[in-house]
Order: sequence, then structure tokens, then C-alpha cells
Amino acid sequence: MTRLLIDTDPGVDDALAILMAHEHARIEGLCIAAGNVGLVHTERNALKLVEMIGADIPVYSGCPSPLVLPAPGAGFVHGEDGFGDTAYLAPSRAAENEHAAAAIVRMGREHAGELTLVALAPLTNLALALRLDPQLPSRFARLVVMGGAVSGRGNIHLAPVEFNIGFDPEAAHVVFSCWPEFDLIDWEACVRHAMPLARFDGLLAAGDARARFYTAISRKARAFNAARGHGMIAADALAMAVALEPDMVRRAERRHVGIELSGGLTRGATVVDWDLRMGRPANARIVLEVDQMRFETLVAGALGAA
Repeated sequence: MTRLLIDTDPGVDDALAILMAHEHARIEGLCIAAGNVGLVHTERNALKLVEMIGADIPVYSGCPSPLVLPAPGAGFVHGEDGFGDTAYLAPSRAAENEHAAAAIVRMGREHAGELTLVALAPLTNLALALRLDPQLPSRFARLVVMGGAVSGRGNIHLAPVEFNIGFDPEAAHVVFSCWPEFDLIDWEACVRHAMPLARFDGLLAAGDARARFYTAISRKARAFNAARGHGMIAADALAMAVALEPDMVRRAERRHVGIELSGGLTRGATVVDWDLRMGRPANARIVLEVDQMRFETLVAGALGAA
């Protein structure tokens, strides 16, 4: 069974990815960052999700802000609390005392070569972990990152920028510069693999208690997508699917990807050397297409609708 360490900022799509991971893999820990909403909420949401599924998964709280500059969250999509403002009962357990970055370093050393690290949040925790242990890439079997917009069609106020990278570009720069090779699932791939809302609603109706919980917390996000004519864009779930079943990838390109750190319109953009002009080794396997049926089957299993 695949063993995962997940860095996350729950967040509605993070929640679906975690449900998927719990159904199809073994989660060794959740490391929590600010991103979609503030750290108080993302930590609380992670704890509530773990409690809801009845899992004994440690939760490690991490960075409450980006490394350098403040950044707005995405409460207008996920709800101000990140879980659709559902006013759920507070979780009964607390996060571990260890900081998320320290937990990443420790678990990488304790389980060298055994864990897949899945980064669903802004990369703040992972950047700090790399500064604590520059050998970190050698300690994980794989790194899978949800982030970026590889042809410049992002999803925030800066047109070419994707949220996770734009929230903390300096952290993304550290990770992309230091990790020799990782899988990158960008926003544009997630849009291409959106599920029709009617089909997704059918899975929610057919599912179990997980689906009922997810129906409540995702109501605002689904309405947001519907108002814009989108399907259900399950970005973090797509990244998790690639982490769980690497062979579902149908098309990918290995290229060098860097992060733009300046520019009033481009700060946080993912710059891809598509035409091999920069003379730098490829650091990313950019996932362009996956098997949609296999992806949706994993989603169905996560909701108890398989």
C-alpha cells in the first residue's frame, strides 16, 4: 500500500484528496499550512476531517503565513472557514506539538525512501523543511505537487498565476530549485479534468457518511463553479490520483520549471522551458492528461459511491 505524507491547507478540494488517500493508501501524517484560509481554520478542518473518518492520523500544524509577503486566501470559494461555513462541531482532538516542517524532516529520515510526499498547499512548510535538511529530496520516494499554470492561464487576480504558487512564490522557488525531479499537476490540467457537476452530484447522492459530510462543506465551492459554468474542479484530488496511481498518466512532459519572483503582473508565475532554451535540466514531470475514468473511480471510492 502506498504510504503518504500530505502537506495541505484544507480547503474543500484538499478534503476530497485526503478522503481519497484514506480510502486507497496509508496516510502517515497531515502537515498543515495557511493558504485557502488561515492556519487556525486549516488546522481545525484537518482535525475535523480525520475525526469524521475515524482515522488515527497525526496532524502537524505549520506555517501561518508565506515566507516573505502576506497573501490573500480563497475564502470566497471555500467559505471563510475553508469548509463552507458549515459551523460543524469543534474537533475533539488537537494537533501534535511538533511543527509541520520539523515533522517532514523527521519522517523523511525515519522512513527514508518509503514515503510519497504530496504537496497540496502553498509550499511554505516544505521550503522550510528543505532549509532544515537539504538532503530531503533523497529521503522521499516521490514528490507530487499541485500548483502552477504551465501555459499562463491561472486562477487568481494575476492572470498567469495559480493560487498555491502565487500565495508563496519564494517557497515555491526554494522547492523547485532544490528538488531534482517531481510530478507537477497544474491548474490547467485540473480544469481539463473537471467532472460535470451533475455527475459529481450523483456520486454525492450515492455515497455514505463521507459523501454527506462533503456535500455540506463543498456546497459553496460547487455553487461558485456552477455560477462560472465550470464542472467540479477537484484540483487536489487530481494530484492525489497521480500520487496513488502514477500509471494513470497518459501524457506528460519533462521540462525545467522556475518561479517568477518579481513583476507586477507575473509574480508567482510558473515559467516552463518548453523549447529547451535555458540549458537547465528538467526538474518537473508536467502531467498533461490522465485517465479520466480511473480518476473518477478513485473519487467515487473516496465518497463511498464506488
